[in-house]
Amino acid sequence: MPIGERIRFIRNLRGMTQKYLGISIGFPQKTADIRMAQYESGTRTPKTDVTNELAKVLDVSPQALTVPDIESYIGLMHTLFATEDLYGLKIDKIDREVCLRLDKGMGSNYLSMFNSWAEQAEKFQNGEITKEQ
Repeated sequence: MPIGERIRFIRNLRGMTQKYLGISIGFPQKTADIRMAQYESGTRTPKTDVTNELAKVLDVSPQALTVPDIESYIGLMHTLFATEDLYGLKIDKIDREVCLRLDKGMGSNYLSMFNSWAEQAEKFQNGEITKEQ
């Protein structure tokens, strides 16, 4: 998910308007909502210092806003957080074993996607398909 979509998603979770968020990070009141709309639409990309200020006001790590780096544990963790928020993929424990589960309340389209993933994973484990397939 691009940074603008992440900003909008978290801003909405926090119940903030674009104007409030923009003013809170130091933009002039007259243009605060315009700047935030530009970031959220992707017509502008916030620089590192602005991203850091946005993260502070939104009460998240800057990594929660930036494009994920799944090659690091922190980047992967923030990707999983976004997946939880967007698709209902939850971490849980069953019989003291950590597992991921899908929140059925998030919609049947996602359930179908995860079922397809599970089917392909089983085929791979059984040697029916290669990893590339």
